[in-house]
Amino acid sequence: DDDNSEEGLHTIHSGRHEYAFSFELPQTPLATSFEGRHGSVRYWVKAELHRPWFLPVKLKKEFTVFEHIDINTPSLLSPQAGTKEKTLCCWFCTSGPISLSAKIERKGYTPGESIQIFAEIENCSSRVVVPKAAIYQTQAFYAKGKMKEVKQLVANLRGESLSSGKTETWNGKQLKIPPVSPSILDCSIIRVEYSLMVYVDIPGAMDLFLNLPLVIGTIPLHPFGSRTSSVSSQCSMNMNWLGLTLPERPEAPPSYAEVVTEEQRQSSLAPVGACDDFERALPGPLFAYIQEFRFLPPPLYSEIDPNPDQPTDDRPSCPSR
Repeated sequence: DDDNSEEGLHTIHSGRHEYAFSFELPQTPLATSFEGRHGSVRYWVKAELHRPWFLPVKLKKEFTVFEHIDINTPSLLSPQAGTKEKTLCCWFCTSGPISLSAKIERKGYTPGESIQIFAEIENCSSRVVVPKAAIYQTQAFYAKGKMKEVKQLVANLRGESLSSGKTETWNGKQLKIPPVSPSILDCSIIRVEYSLMVYVDIPGAMDLFLNLPLVIGTIPLHPFGSRTSSVSSQCSMNMNWLGLTLPERPEAPPSYAEVVTEEQRQSSLAPVGACDDFERALPGPLFAYIQEFRFLPPPLYSEIDPNPDQPTDDRPSCPSR
C-alpha cells in the first residue's frame, strides 16, 4: 500500500502468512506468449516485500497467455490449392516443362495433426527431380519503423526421385505438425505465421515451389468440420446408383407372410387406451388408422394385361385397380 499513514499500515507478526489475491486480465485481445530470436511476448506477476532498514525482497513469476484461434471458422476450413509450371533453359537448348499442382483440405490446423497433401508432379525435362514438402515458421519483428524477419524449418518430407517423363501423385501424403506455438496475427510488434511449401528440387536450377498459407490454432477441429470438408466426395459416392441398369421386367414382391408374421402384426397394434390419448391430441382417429394400416397385406401383384385387346409395347404395365 502506497499510503504511509498509520491507517494504511498493518503489523505482521513473526510466522508464516499467506494472502490470496487475483488479477483479472483485460478484455482486450492479448498476444500469445512467445519466445523468438529477436524478441518475445511475456507475462508475469511481480511481488515485493518492503522491510524497514532492509532492502526490498522481489519475486517474479511468469505465466502463459494464449489468444485462442478456433480453426472451425469458415475461412480456416477452406481448401488451399495452387498450380505452377517451369521450363528449364540452358543456352539454346530448351527441355520440356516441369509442372506441379498441390492441394490441402483446409487452412487451419493444431499441433499434433497431420496435413494430408494431394499433389501431382510431372517431369517432362531431361533432369532427375525430387518432390518435397516442408512446413516453415516465419517470425516478423517490428520496432522503430523497421522489420526483421526470421524463417525456420518446422517439418519436412521427401518423395521419390522422378526421372525424365515420369509422374508422381500424392494421394493424401501426411506431414505431421510438431509441437509449435500458435500463430500470432494481431500483435503490433511480433507476428508469427506458418506456410506449407510443396516444391520440386531441381539440380542445377531454381526450385519450383508452391506456398500454401497455414494457421496454427488452439481449438482443434470439431467433428462436424470433417463432414463439411468431404461433402463433394460423399455426393459423388451417393450418386453411383445412377449408373445401375433397371431390370427389363419387375420381379414379384415377397409374400406377406415372409415379411410380417401374425404375431408381429397383433403386437404392433396400439392398446385402446394409448389410441384414445393420441386421438385427443390429434384431430380425428388418424393415429389409429395409421397403426391399423401399417401391417396390412399389400395389394395383389399381377403381370397379366387387363386389356389384352389394346396394343402393347415391351414395357411392363402397372395393373389397374
